[in-house]
Amino acid sequence: MSADLSPLTLETEMPEKQGPPLPQSPQETINTIVHYYRGEMGRMAGWRDRIDRTSNWAITVVAAMLSVSLSTPSSHHGVLLFAILLITLLLLIEARRYRFFDVYRARVRQLERGYFAQILAPEGTQSFKWSAAIAKSLRRPAFLMTYKEAVCRRLQRNYCWMYLILLLAWGLKISSPKISSTGVPFGHVQSWSDFTENAALGLLPGWSVMIGVALFYGVVAYGSLRREEHEGELAHGEVHV
Repeated sequence: MSADLSPLTLETEMPEKQGPPLPQSPQETINTIVHYYRGEMGRMAGWRDRIDRTSNWAITVVAAMLSVSLSTPSSHHGVLLFAILLITLLLLIEARRYRFFDVYRARVRQLERGYFAQILAPEGTQSFKWSAAIAKSLRRPAFLMTYKEAVCRRLQRNYCWMYLILLLAWGLKISSPKISSTGVPFGHVQSWSDFTENAALGLLPGWSVMIGVALFYGVVAYGSLRREEHEGELAHGEVHV
């Protein structure tokens, strides 16, 4: 194999060479910071756009499944349970994207608080903790929140309301009377046994489906009401995603 086609050399195995020159004047440093800020803003905006797309997909799924399930009395309530499954998948995807977005947002906010805000309205003595934090993140990028925290935060922002809408629609579906093939309603829901009968899903009895839905929504309620121990960027201001 020729030298041009050899595998990429690890950074630690590369021969020591002189790198690009560092800024030598305050003006060069300012220009570097400005260009870096623009780059981080672009990366943050890109991940923010991915988050919004996932939320838009989830809203579209909810609207489509509600239309299919509630448009005709004869449609099965399992359509709404399938919608809950799809929303959960989109929530997990969005939580992963949110963790990446949080890394780049933190760098942007540290620049804004520690540098630009100090230029516009200096407060106290100048501190370089923000630049040390950004340098550490650039040398060894790491997530600032766990996957569980990201799921809970997206639940609190958007998905708890989608889950609530689907739960109300599902409750309405299993409490509505069934429709015969001729379009005449029969079997009006009058007792708990009627609820469990309507909630049956294939071979699963209605009571097991209802217990499963109750347990799932217990987890959703916990995630929606949970408060983080370390607020991170939420400790600075009220405008957050």
